[in-house]
Amino acid sequence: MPNRLAHETSPYLLQHADNPVDWWPWSSEAFEEARKRNVPVLLSVGYSSCHWCHVMAHESFEDQETADLLNAHFVNVKVDREERPDVDAVYMEAVQAATGHGGWPMTVFLTPDAEPFYFGTYFPPESRQGMPSFRQVLQGVHSAWTDRRDEVTDVAAKIVRDLAGREISYGDSQAPGEEQLAAALLGLTREYDPQRGGFAGAPKFPPSMVIEFLLRHHARTGAEGALQMARDTCERMARGGIYDQLGGGFARYSVDRDWVVPHFEKMLYDNALLCRVYAHLWRSTGSDLARRVALETADFLVRELRTAEGGFASALDADSDDGTGRQVEGAYYVWTPEQLTEVLGEADAELAVQYFGVTEEGTFEHGSSVLQLPQQEGVFDAERIDSVKARLLDARAARPAPGRDDKVVAAWNGLAIAALAETGAYFDRPDLVEAAVTAADLLVRLHLDEQARLSRTSKDGRAGANAGVLEDYADVAEGFLALASVTGEGVWLEFAGFLLDHVLARFADPESGALHDTAADAEQLIRRPQDPTDNATPSGWTAAAGALLGYAAHTGSAPHRVAAEKALGVVKALGPRVPRFIGWGLAVAEAFLDGPREVAIVGPGLDDEGTRALHRTALLGTAPGAVVAVGTPGGDEFPLLADRPLSAGEPTAYVCRNFTCDAPTTDGDRLRTQLGG
Repeated sequence: MPNRLAHETSPYLLQHADNPVDWWPWSSEAFEEARKRNVPVLLSVGYSSCHWCHVMAHESFEDQETADLLNAHFVNVKVDREERPDVDAVYMEAVQAATGHGGWPMTVFLTPDAEPFYFGTYFPPESRQGMPSFRQVLQGVHSAWTDRRDEVTDVAAKIVRDLAGREISYGDSQAPGEEQLAAALLGLTREYDPQRGGFAGAPKFPPSMVIEFLLRHHARTGAEGALQMARDTCERMARGGIYDQLGGGFARYSVDRDWVVPHFEKMLYDNALLCRVYAHLWRSTGSDLARRVALETADFLVRELRTAEGGFASALDADSDDGTGRQVEGAYYVWTPEQLTEVLGEADAELAVQYFGVTEEGTFEHGSSVLQLPQQEGVFDAERIDSVKARLLDARAARPAPGRDDKVVAAWNGLAIAALAETGAYFDRPDLVEAAVTAADLLVRLHLDEQARLSRTSKDGRAGANAGVLEDYADVAEGFLALASVTGEGVWLEFAGFLLDHVLARFADPESGALHDTAADAEQLIRRPQDPTDNATPSGWTAAAGALLGYAAHTGSAPHRVAAEKALGVVKALGPRVPRFIGWGLAVAEAFLDGPREVAIVGPGLDDEGTRALHRTALLGTAPGAVVAVGTPGGDEFPLLADRPLSAGEPTAYVCRNFTCDAPTTDGDRLRTQLGG
C-alpha cells in the first residue's frame, strides 16, 4: 500500500511511495507526530538522479525488516533536495560541520523540534570498512534517545547554537576592484591543471562559472592567460568522456583528473551553464569546437529534457537497465569493441575504436569504454564519421533509457532560457530562441502568482507547493533579461523587474546588502540559510547581484545598482581567497567594473535587415555583462530607447555607460570595436 509520498509531485519522493517505510513529506504534521509519539525524526534527503540514493533505497528502504525498525522508533521524513534546497542547505551545513564531509543520500536524526543530533550520508545494510550498518545506527540512535535523552537534546541544542553563531564575511559593501580581480586570477592560475585543464584534482567538476569569469576578464583586460585557461579547459572537457560524443550534453562530473570517466547523470543546470559557456567561448574566439558543442548541448536540452508543457526537466539518471534487469551506472552510454562491431561491421568498428578511444581492456568497467575524442577530428573522413555516429546513436536509442526527473525547477529553467536564447541568436537558430520563449511563458503562467511570487517547481502542468528561493528569483530574472535582449520584447524586462523587487523586499538586508537564500516570510528553519559561494550552480546571492546589475543597466535604477554593489562586497572579501568557489560573483564583478555597457539599437524594427545586423553585432560583443535593447526610436519597450533618434534615417546604435553615451553609429564595424567584438 502506498505511503504518504504517493500524493507528492516530486519524482524522487514518488520513487519511495511504495516503500514499506511509513514516509512523511517535510511538514509541520510530521514533527507534530514525532512529539505526540515522543520519538526522533529520521530525515533522509536525496534526489532522483543520485546513484547512491538509489542504492540505499534498494538495500534499506525497500527492506521490510529495516522498515519495521524505522516505523517503530522514528517518524521518517523524505526530502527532495531539489524541491527544498533550504532544508538541504541547513542540515548539510550541520553534517559537514560534524563529520568534515557531506553528500547524498544525507541521513540526519532530529529532535521533534527539528534540531539535529546525529549525522551521516550513505549507510550500508551490513557493517563494512569501519562503517556501521544502517540497522546498527538505527538501534544506537533509538537507545540513545530512550536512555540518554538529556545528553541527546543537549547535543542538539549546542549544534543549533553553533550554526547560529556562524558569520559570513560580507566585505565592505563595495564591489571588487582591479586588485581583487587580479588576485583571484592569480589564485586560479595556482590551482589550474595545465596538462588536463580544469582546477585541482579528481573528481573534476565542470567549472562553468569560473570560465565565465575568465572570458569576461580577458574581454575587459586582454589577459591571454585567462583566455588560455578557459579555452583549454573547454577543449579537454569537450574531448573527454564527460561529454556525450554521440548525443551531446555533459555528465555531472569526471571521477578522474583526465575527464575520461564521468558520473553519468545529466543535469539541466550543468548543461544550461555549459551551453552558454561554449557559446560565449565561440563569441570570443570563433572556435569551431565551441560552436559545435554549444549547438549540440542546446539540441540535447530541447530533445531530451524538454517537457510536454514546454519547460525543461531536471535530470537524467546515471543508471539504466543493462539488458538483464539490473540498474547499472553508465549502461546506456558505454561500448565494447564487440558492440561496435555488431552495429557498424568490422571496418567501421575499427574506425570507431580509433576515433573514440575505445580499448580492449576498456576505460570504464567490465571491458567497456566511455567514448572520447583523443585525436584531432581532421585526420578522419568527416562524412564517414557522421555515418558512424548516426548509426551508434540509433543503436543506443534502442537500449533501455535512463530515467528522467520530470519536475521543472524555476531556477534551472531560468539558466536554460538564457542559454538557449543567446545560443539561438548567435547561430541563427530561431527554434532555440522559441524554445526559450516557450519555457519563459510556462514560468510566467504556472510558477508566478498574482504578486509575482515564484513556485520553485512544477510537474505535469501543476505547480508545486514549495516557495521559490533566492536562486529561483535571480536565475529566472537572468533568463528574462537575456530573452529581452535577444527578442526585443520589453515584457521580459518587466517580468524581471517584478522578480527583482521581491529580491530587494524579501531576501536582502537593507543595511548590509547581505542576501538570504530564503525570503523573510518563508518557513522558519533552525537557521535561515545564507551562502554566497557557488556550488553546482551560481549562488543565489551572486546570481541576484548579476540580475540586479543587468536590470539597473537597462533601466537606470539606482536602488538596483546600489543593491548589486552591496551584494558584491562578499566577492571582494572571498574572491582573492577562494576564487574557484565564487566564479559567478567574479564574473558579475567584471561586468560592474566595465559599466556594464548599455546598448540601444533603434531602427524600423527587427524585420528590417539593417536593424537586425546591428542587433546581432551588439549581441556578439564581448563587453562583460552588456545589455542590449532594440526597438523603434522612442519606443517604450525599453528605457534605453528613450530619446534615441535614427542617424541620417539609418538604423543606429548607441553604446553607453551609466547612461552616458559614445557618439551614435550606423556602422557595424565601429559598433563591434566599441563592444570589444
